[in-house]
Amino acid sequence: MKQLMMILVCALALVACSSQYIMSTKDGKMITTDSKPKLDESTGMYRYYDTEGREVMIKKDDVTQIMER
Repeated sequence: MKQLMMILVCALALVACSSQYIMSTKDGKMITTDSKPKLDESTGMYRYYDTEGREVMIKKDDVTQIMER
């Protein structure tokens, strides 16, 4: 029983660590990301991973808001 409780606690801790974010764009799109988008200052683009695990980049000027889900 203790082992089951420990597994549940660990699973919940892992779920809490991986937050999704939602980016809204100037053209009205709502983009869900699997991690916090990171801004690359040298290119002026946000880099993030989509819900399918692909790395995607979007121009900083196209993003109006980033919210944690």
